[in-house]
Amino acid sequence: MEGPLQTSIDVCHENGQWMSQLPEKLWDTPLYNLALPGSHDTMTYCLDKNSAVSGNESKLVKFLNKCIPCIVHPVIMKWSTTQVLTVTEQLEAGARYLDFRIAHKANDPSLNLYFVHMVYTTVTVQDVLWEVLKWLETHPQEVIILACRNFDGLTRRLHRHLIARIKEIFHCKLCPRNVVPTLRTMWQHGHQVIVSYEDDLEVEKHRELWPAIPYWWGNKTATRALIQYLERMKRRGRPEKFFVAGINVTENLRYILIHPFGSLKKMTLKSLPCLKIWIRQQYPGPKKECINIIAGDFIGNDDFVKDVIELNKKINPQLHCQSKGAGKSSIEFSA
Repeated sequence: MEGPLQTSIDVCHENGQWMSQLPEKLWDTPLYNLALPGSHDTMTYCLDKNSAVSGNESKLVKFLNKCIPCIVHPVIMKWSTTQVLTVTEQLEAGARYLDFRIAHKANDPSLNLYFVHMVYTTVTVQDVLWEVLKWLETHPQEVIILACRNFDGLTRRLHRHLIARIKEIFHCKLCPRNVVPTLRTMWQHGHQVIVSYEDDLEVEKHRELWPAIPYWWGNKTATRALIQYLERMKRRGRPEKFFVAGINVTENLRYILIHPFGSLKKMTLKSLPCLKIWIRQQYPGPKKECINIIAGDFIGNDDFVKDVIELNKKINPQLHCQSKGAGKSSIEFSA
């Protein structure tokens, strides 16, 4: 049975400044060796109910939505919405990795950019970047990672426009990619934003842009299969710098047809108990089976953010990462 999501930010307010409250022994640890909570498909809380289907979707989805929108569009909304907290509330809840899927609407003569997940958002990218800046100005010791991805419909001109707005809005808060991003270094230089940009050509031109951050996406409907995938990825070894372990289950057409009254929200809530156990077993650090960013759906629910933050208590800067138990799973799953 579906439980209520904790949409009141009061329940999460204690995590609003968690980075500034980390022990000093962790201030010189690179951020890619800390445990950072993040949100998957951050902006889906404001998808536009009247939006056209994005240009990236299949011809079949577009055709069905055009022919029977009263049936198809509500289904799309149920299975595209991954968050209920606003971007400010997600930051206040403790999320420090934001997953921005950016797009330009087809046949739109303006330079306006939106976020997208099957359909477009009601808000523009520029307005949300200003909202993020406003939050940062009241939280001067918090650092966030903006993963700019997807880029559906963006021309080189639109890329230039987006990057110019990012630089204009965040200015000296942007951390150049040649910096080793420890909290102490970020604080000393006033850096608060790391922008991961999923376009190699643009990254080469701008020192303020970091390369695309790898995202371990299991693309699994079953919780057990997702955890098995994440464990396989850990055994292969973590990337050298930032990377994301996505704990988001993913629907497919078969799953939707079998669960006609379901939604991504119900699917996610069902998976949380097992995923919670998996999260608490993880270790941050530089070693092969350590984790870094963990991103999930509906982050205002359960203790997801708190559990990820508390993983940092396991870090011993001298030992870097405790190997005892790292990468081993003693859970039996029935999901």
